[in-house]
Amino acid sequence: MSDPSSVAPIVSFDDEPLILVDSQDNVLGYKPKAEAHEGDGVLHRAFSIFLFDGTGKVWLQQRAPGKQLWGGYWANSCCSHPRRGETLDDAAARRLHEELGVNAELTFLYRFEYHAHFGDIGAEHELCSVYVAQSDTPVATNANEIAASQAVTPRMLDRELVDNPSLYTPWLKLEWPRIRTDHWDTVERMLAG
Repeated sequence: MSDPSSVAPIVSFDDEPLILVDSQDNVLGYKPKAEAHEGDGVLHRAFSIFLFDGTGKVWLQQRAPGKQLWGGYWANSCCSHPRRGETLDDAAARRLHEELGVNAELTFLYRFEYHAHFGDIGAEHELCSVYVAQSDTPVATNANEIAASQAVTPRMLDRELVDNPSLYTPWLKLEWPRIRTDHWDTVERMLAG
């Protein structure tokens, strides 16, 4: 039996330059991804996508164990960084396809800054744009990025973040409650559309 990661495309590289920004999203420069996450981390552009299916369930992914930070933890459907010269919208659409095999219209919800340390290994320090999307295309996960995936009801995710928070990434624990309180009407309109 062949190793699934041997046929999955490699879509993430430690030396790809991340876009360093200030809190107002002004570009300050570029730094290789691995270096941008070392120590305290350096503030950089990022995005998170919450993909819903037609029944209103949201896809979660368990990050591949080889990830520099939070490998094996559960996260939202897809998250990554735009590349140099790439818009956030284009990067989010590209990565949704690379990680989940899905093409879908993305709806921007909000942007926020967060800083989270992963022990003494490194940190995420991101100015993160949060998107939602809906698709009934069967998800085809990239084994180099994702160890497992599942679609859960919003209420199940609400409960999980209360009952088992240690299984989830810090950005998911920040983003999902804000979506539920401040942006749920947008999600419902998208699902009804």
